[in-house]
Amino acid sequence: MGKKIILTGDRPTGKLHLGHFVGSLGRRVELQNSGLYDKIFIMIADAQALTDNADNPDKVRDNIIEVALDYLSCGIDPTRSTIFIQSYVAELTELAFYYMNLVTVQRLQRNPTVKAEIQLRGFAENGAEEENLQRKGTPVGFFTYPISQAADITAFKATTVPVGADQEPMIEQTREIVHKFNSVYGETLVEPEIMLPTNSACLRLPGTDGKAKMSKSLGNCIYLSDSPEEVKKKVMSMYTDPDHLKITDPGKVEGNCVFTYLDAFSRPEHFAKYLPEYENLDALKDHYRRGGLGDVKCKKLLIAVLEEMLEPIRERRKYYEQHIEEVYDILRKGSDEARATAQETLEEVRRAMRINYFEDRELIEHQAAEYRKE
Repeated sequence: MGKKIILTGDRPTGKLHLGHFVGSLGRRVELQNSGLYDKIFIMIADAQALTDNADNPDKVRDNIIEVALDYLSCGIDPTRSTIFIQSYVAELTELAFYYMNLVTVQRLQRNPTVKAEIQLRGFAENGAEEENLQRKGTPVGFFTYPISQAADITAFKATTVPVGADQEPMIEQTREIVHKFNSVYGETLVEPEIMLPTNSACLRLPGTDGKAKMSKSLGNCIYLSDSPEEVKKKVMSMYTDPDHLKITDPGKVEGNCVFTYLDAFSRPEHFAKYLPEYENLDALKDHYRRGGLGDVKCKKLLIAVLEEMLEPIRERRKYYEQHIEEVYDILRKGSDEARATAQETLEEVRRAMRINYFEDRELIEHQAAEYRKE
């Protein structure tokens, strides 16, 4: 049986938030500590972040350390996981270049994640026709994001990619590229499997406004590094049921951000500790639906649950904030290791594609013999 390898990561466009944590970051820590995987690579995707931040490189540069701090403070252990910076591993760019010949423009245009991200970042007008997406000013690098991601995943022969549900189309496209490459050049690349959050509430955590997924660009995030005061303020302003005007009114839990977050983060023991009059979350939901339960009480429970999770994260972050040189040393060592691994894969790819001219002694000797005959 082959090695079990994980590749995952984040674009350094700002501090990480609860959406990142439930989408994949918390799971990464669990997987790291499980001992079930031979290797875990965690990438800070700065090169990909530059595709839509080309005019603001300092933003990406500064946020590399923010993401690294969030990783370490959440429990990513550099002795058990390899944290690296994407742009330092030049082999990823070469792999992506080769993979571009295996994907059509039309296939990229059909990728739902690419289309959604183009709309979100304002590259295309709302409702733009699919065939017009590129004419609205989309950077080529951003448009080819699925190909770049395929290079990232395959360079490390990842067997598992833990991501949020919105990344499913990207992983599917990676699988297509792997299948195409192996069909043309022979079995070389490893086809990855996606790992989605097991908690259905974590598949697409909404923002505090209830209108979209949690997103830095929409300003509806609770950050992992937020202070207790900031967390309290954001939770108390969180979207609930607009028709639940009085405590006595029956309330809806579906689409209610407070209950969605409780689904994602609360556990039965939290009720015994913070709200003992309720056996579990289902009992709390039943009371809210019947009426007689106010939003403030539910929000206070959520604040307590989040604080229990975030406080140790803040404490670890304080340590690393005072040891930035140590953080950069971790990133340097991880990037060196990642580059060595990617180089091995690239050499295999070049051999499969028969572009390894100088190391193919059989080719050189055969051609030399042929020319001697002449």
